[in-house]
Amino acid sequence: MNNRLETFVKENRKAFDIMEPSAELWAKIEQGLDKKKKRPVKLYLWMSAAAAIVVVFGLTWLYAGKSQNKDLEIADVSASYAKKEIHFTGLITEKRDSLAIFASANPELYKKFTADLRKLDEDYEKLKAELPTSPNQTFVVKAMVKNREIQLQLLKQQLLIINQVDDYKKVNQI
Repeated sequence: MNNRLETFVKENRKAFDIMEPSAELWAKIEQGLDKKKKRPVKLYLWMSAAAAIVVVFGLTWLYAGKSQNKDLEIADVSASYAKKEIHFTGLITEKRDSLAIFASANPELYKKFTADLRKLDEDYEKLKAELPTSPNQTFVVKAMVKNREIQLQLLKQQLLIINQVDDYKKVNQI
């Protein structure tokens, strides 16, 4: 088949040479070639725009990831410690309410007790703020739960002291 094509071209060579394209056709072809040269520039612009969009979205995702990381909770690190923390927090709330009831009877003692609890709360908040950036988050979570446990023990002791003071006052009044 290849030989037939060569033979055909050789035999009809003069006919091919006679028929030349017009100058107008060559001008249109040249214009078409110029347009094709501009196309890679458009492609380059599109690629640059796409790369810029990817960078913006990447930075947004990275920033959003960091801001979400600030809201890291105990449950994100350890489910078992989260359960303990919730349990202690519920008990602490109950005990604080009970302690507040005795506040009117013993305001000075109540002030001292709440100062101790406030200090433990501040320590807890510091640990909570440290949690997202800590290299050992499990250690920080354990410390947070231990803080809640200490708060609960302190409240129990404070309620015991207040009950003993009330009992002492009742015995001495009779």
